[in-house]
Amino acid sequence: MDKFETQCPLEQHHNHGGSCSCGHEHHHDHGGSCSCGHEHHHDHGGSCSCGHEHHHDHGGSCSCGHEHHKEHPDRHPDAFLTDGVKFTCLIDHLGCANCAAKMESRINELPEVNAATLTFATKQLRVSVTPDAAKRESELIAKFQKICSSIESEVVVTKQHSGQKGKKALQKSQESSDKKHKFSEQQIDLFSIIIGALLFAAGELLEHFPIGNSLLPVWLYVIAYLILGGQIVLTAVKNLTKGQIFDENFLMSLATIGAFAIGEFAEAVGVMLFYRIGEYFEEAAVSRSRSQIMETVDLRPEVVNLIKKDSIKVIPAEETQIGDLLLVRPGDRIPLDGTIVEGETRLDTSPITGEPVPIKAAVNDAVTSGCINISGQLKIRVAQTLEHSMVTRILDSVENAAASKPKIDRFITRFSRVYTPFVVIAALATAILPSLFTGDWNHWIYTALTFLVISCPCALVLSVPLAFFSGIGAGSKQGILFKGGVSIEALNNISTVVMDKTGTITQGNFAVQQTVPQGTYSQKDVLTLCASCEQHSTHPIGVSITAAAIEKHYTLEEPASLTEIPGHGIQAKLAVGEVLVGNCKLMEKFHIKLSAHSQSSHGTEVFLAVNGMFAGYILISDTIKPEAENAVASLKRLHVKTAMLTGDTPESAKAVAKKTGIDEVHARLLPEEKLSKLQAIRSKHGAVMFVGDGINDAPVLAGADVGAAMGSGADAAIEAADVVFMTSNMQAVPQCISIAKSTSRIAWQNVIFALAIKALVMVLGLSGHASMWMAVFADSGVAMLCVLNSVRILSFHSIKQ
Repeated sequence: MDKFETQCPLEQHHNHGGSCSCGHEHHHDHGGSCSCGHEHHHDHGGSCSCGHEHHHDHGGSCSCGHEHHKEHPDRHPDAFLTDGVKFTCLIDHLGCANCAAKMESRINELPEVNAATLTFATKQLRVSVTPDAAKRESELIAKFQKICSSIESEVVVTKQHSGQKGKKALQKSQESSDKKHKFSEQQIDLFSIIIGALLFAAGELLEHFPIGNSLLPVWLYVIAYLILGGQIVLTAVKNLTKGQIFDENFLMSLATIGAFAIGEFAEAVGVMLFYRIGEYFEEAAVSRSRSQIMETVDLRPEVVNLIKKDSIKVIPAEETQIGDLLLVRPGDRIPLDGTIVEGETRLDTSPITGEPVPIKAAVNDAVTSGCINISGQLKIRVAQTLEHSMVTRILDSVENAAASKPKIDRFITRFSRVYTPFVVIAALATAILPSLFTGDWNHWIYTALTFLVISCPCALVLSVPLAFFSGIGAGSKQGILFKGGVSIEALNNISTVVMDKTGTITQGNFAVQQTVPQGTYSQKDVLTLCASCEQHSTHPIGVSITAAAIEKHYTLEEPASLTEIPGHGIQAKLAVGEVLVGNCKLMEKFHIKLSAHSQSSHGTEVFLAVNGMFAGYILISDTIKPEAENAVASLKRLHVKTAMLTGDTPESAKAVAKKTGIDEVHARLLPEEKLSKLQAIRSKHGAVMFVGDGINDAPVLAGADVGAAMGSGADAAIEAADVVFMTSNMQAVPQCISIAKSTSRIAWQNVIFALAIKALVMVLGLSGHASMWMAVFADSGVAMLCVLNSVRILSFHSIKQ
């Protein structure tokens, strides 16, 4: 506790210039107190609302037992976040995004399930079930298996365990798939495509250059079709018996068999061949995209180097225990959260925070998993197991985010349920109605078959969630954790970024800005005398004065006596006589005349008096972050307004705003006033994003459309915020908005492109200019292009402002 502060039973921790609900402004007269009778441990800047000790972690709960959590319409609308027993299943061999949407819908219909979200990008089924159903978990999973198998027969549903996350989950899925066959599924697909293509080419040659039996090309087409489409037709028949009518397999089978029926043998085989080629490349693109994203976000180690006496033993990372000693060589990632016990190095923290500048680390320094050891060899003591280390928490955050679906995703899922039946009905009408008038049944049936080929909405259902998942991965790569597609979508509509001052725009640590002597005293005299009195203080202001004196190599004197005057300052005996160091109330108490002093523009003033005479003062203020000005300029380039809410003085707030270019300033605010100001800003400008330090801003965060915590990624902040910045660099604010805008733009590009191509093929088909080959491109080809378009968000260049 600082010497200037009063003692009381209920300690409150405030951060830089804040206020509490006692209704009194707690400004930094260097240790001032308020009449509420509570001690205010000024970490200078937070707020409380119930008179109890608060360690607010950005909207979490506090020791008063009150929940400070965000409730906001349209935020996290996924029902998975409702009450109930929650667990996650892995869906292996899931091959179709549209089928995944059907599975999710059917599972949600189960009475035991409160909510379910199936994420195609991660192959995870997240469910919230009733407590009674949770006791029958294996029986429930069997129900999930039955539902999923009825839609895709190859699908296998298993409960996900802690070791089956990220890259390991994808590897497990691939391994289990490969074990079922001597060759992998991709190899089998490739073989059948090559053989089918050769037979198709032979049939085409024999059709144009007949040799012997004229039926030989037809038989070659039939064999090629059975190789290419036999499995698809069998699957279609199985699905029909299970009530799956508007299924991609059925529609493709119907279209190609229909082509056989009207004598278009080459067309039928060719369409099936190019459909299989399109599916092959689409699956490869999706698989590559999944791996690329997971490589970006999954930084967890496979193995660690465990030190046992004088030997090194390589063990799986999940077997490591708290207290184990690990060896980390230069170039290796820090495997688990821990503390350095031997060695010195520089750490590249960019994989976690996005911060490009390496930092020094030595003995007793805490190190975070995922960072890269650049130079020295280290021995670290494990502080957190793999399950609780930062790399796992980041992966969990990304996987949870992928399950939170944006409005556009939910819209496309609903749209797809209408789209396919509509196109099938249109195909039926096209086949019959014009033929009744023209009599040209072959032409109109062929046109109808092209409609059937493009009636599957896979390109739509796949590309949108993959675009948002890529955006989440791109953010993680830059040290920005989005809490789902909902957050990204909301960020895309932000008109104003509202920021807290301390810890967000400023460094959050006080520094001596100016030393002003009076009379015969010099700057050195003033700083030395103040520091001599403050040298044992733990208060940030006292520490900053002492640090400034030590930096200048001034010699400090140990006081002969020292008395703390609560709420005022210090009275001490030094060689020069009686010395007073404190706020203006201390000067008034001892009748020190300050007529020679003029009010400073901003900052906290610490006054000095020697033997009853005013000797000067020190001006102290929080330092503005060096990147703050550029970050605000970047926001303006994105056409986003900026505002600042603070409990600090108007003079100090305006000085910071002028330096950084912030548009609006609202100072000397209590917590409830901050919330009303934020609501007024929203009414005036539209959707707002609030950026705070993740400690005391719960009421304002709850009122914002998007709440963002800026800091080092503390556990509670990660849990509570919509967006978490793993770095305190302000450039993360415009960067997250830029990623969100790119993500939403690419998602809409995919939707518009897919629908436009399908509509174009339908129009060309009606006018007699489209073929089934074009329809295959409009289905599988467009899906592949949308996938490739989605993953380009991962490129840094695509998210530059």
